[in-house]
Amino acid sequence: MTSAAGEAPLWQPQPERVEAAAVTRFQRWAAEHHGAPADGGYAALHRWSVDELDTFWKAVADWFDVRFSTPYETVIGDRAMPGAQWFPGATLNYAEHALRTADDPLRADAPALLYVDETHTQAPVSWSELRRQVASLAAALRALGVTPGDRVGGYLPNIPQAVVAFLATAAVGGVWTSCAPDFGARSVLDRFQQVEPVVLFTVDGYRYGGKEHDRTDAVAELRRELPTLRAVVHIPLLGTDAPEGALEWSELTASDTEPVFEQVPFDHPLWVLYSSGTTGLPKAIVQSQGGILLEHFKQIGLHCDLGPDDRFFWYTSTGWMMWNFLVSGLLTGTTVVLYDGSPGHPDISAQWRVAEQTGATLFGTSAAYVMACRKAGVHPARDHDLSRVQCVATTGSPLPPDGFRWLHDEFDESGADLWIASVSGGTDVCSCFAGAVPTLPVHIGELQAPCLGTDLQSWDPAGKPLTDEVGELVVTAPMPSMPVRFWNDPDGSRYHDSYFDVYPGVWRHGDWITLTDRGSVVIHGRSDSTLNRQGVRMGSADIYEAVERLPEIRESLVIGLEEPDGGYWMPLFVHLAEGATLDDELRDSIKRTIRENLSPRHVPDEVIEVPGIPHTLTGKRIEVPVKRLLQGTTLAKAVNPGSVDNLELLHFYENLARERH
Repeated sequence: MTSAAGEAPLWQPQPERVEAAAVTRFQRWAAEHHGAPADGGYAALHRWSVDELDTFWKAVADWFDVRFSTPYETVIGDRAMPGAQWFPGATLNYAEHALRTADDPLRADAPALLYVDETHTQAPVSWSELRRQVASLAAALRALGVTPGDRVGGYLPNIPQAVVAFLATAAVGGVWTSCAPDFGARSVLDRFQQVEPVVLFTVDGYRYGGKEHDRTDAVAELRRELPTLRAVVHIPLLGTDAPEGALEWSELTASDTEPVFEQVPFDHPLWVLYSSGTTGLPKAIVQSQGGILLEHFKQIGLHCDLGPDDRFFWYTSTGWMMWNFLVSGLLTGTTVVLYDGSPGHPDISAQWRVAEQTGATLFGTSAAYVMACRKAGVHPARDHDLSRVQCVATTGSPLPPDGFRWLHDEFDESGADLWIASVSGGTDVCSCFAGAVPTLPVHIGELQAPCLGTDLQSWDPAGKPLTDEVGELVVTAPMPSMPVRFWNDPDGSRYHDSYFDVYPGVWRHGDWITLTDRGSVVIHGRSDSTLNRQGVRMGSADIYEAVERLPEIRESLVIGLEEPDGGYWMPLFVHLAEGATLDDELRDSIKRTIRENLSPRHVPDEVIEVPGIPHTLTGKRIEVPVKRLLQGTTLAKAVNPGSVDNLELLHFYENLARERH
């Protein structure tokens, strides 16, 4: 997937852009105040940030004026992973930092949030109004008996009320957790029953794809199955009355009061996120107020280069970590754009239309959306005024080289100087390991660099670091946003086994990566569904990128199976575009494309048409459960049904396994 070593960059930042970037100013300041290297650019700054981890994170806290109500004793106490101690002794509050722009009389009436739905009408929420609503709701939560450490849940779409509920929860020291309303009740209960919320914010339904979807039955089931609930708050998105016993949102947010921010320890839980849960109950991942505050200041302020003049749009739902990341745009005084609706309604240009209407400066989406636009012949910069868009960022899966070229060419034709940032991280850290750097060139198929303070390496099975070779993605030093624990994991064994069972004391994420000799990063797909033919390891993402260039292929899924007789079977499943037929000619075309773009080893043993590719609820292809089904595992044991977008699709693979065995 990577470009050739000698190939010119696709994009190079202009000198004035480099000069104006926050990371440039941070490096100069850190050189003067904290001994950072003044020369050597980003590479030197990154090396310093991992060699002098304590000093780097102190510099981040100082640069962004993190307000510790109680001072810290040291930056890092115990460095061991898992269990590193960050800023012991310190107290603070995340919500206080997220709302402090409201204290600026020159900004108080500017929009903190811009809300857009499928009608594409905008509803701004000013900084002062956001602060007022959060203060009112926080007081109401306290009146309901919510105390620090209590869990508060949201069964909500990407609407301003979700942001208010989260910030009010953080303000009182509660622990936020959310699911999108397209999750079925069983999927929500798999998550929320683990953490036992005391308050639940719900909607009566949501709008998606031009239709209204009623959720009153699902809400009723959640209320029945969550016995710890003391209160349910009704948000009438579809205009229905509150069910019996529920509180009205409007009544809880009506008062005009000053906010009170509970000062909590640095490692106090901020929220619980969930893994996809494809093979069991989702992991309930706990991240801290202080850890997220510092990590997101660094990511949004330095890597994304966002500030008060920016508008930050990322297509997401409240069930994906990118929603939490998006809301943290408030930390840098940035206007956050919330879009609630289908990415393809009324047509596939919907996300570009939102960016145009809101004046987004950073437009975040999925690699899949970019490739779908390319395949559909969309011309975003020609058909929409995207002149304010400075950066298009993608995540969810690696952006293929054709995606880089298409984005660059589409914007270049309009004269735009577009920075393309493919980023990669995880729910596990609610951040990026590698990705956006505004001062570095962009090479086709590559992430620009590892992130500051992230000691990212590629290791072979023996723990030897690799350059220009595929290896395991590892992080060899702690990050502030690494989980403080998993919920209901009293001895820490599930947390340990998730990341630290292969290389003791070193975070193994489960991705294959290459670190190039020029410092960039290539992601090859999940290592736990690795293709391994004749001892040669291959990433599934490489195959998807090649195959899905073909107009006949809508989506694909490749699996590698170790056979009982020592053989290896590697089928490629393809979901065809409308009107396409999987005949010998198309099969040959697929195999030839893989052979020419990758290698003969990557060519599948069989190409099999399927009615669709199954995904997690956050849109990622399900590889490991399909592999387990093909190995003969029953559906009930191979996958958690509540984690899959379309369970019916898995019956195809289950039946295929029966036929093979």
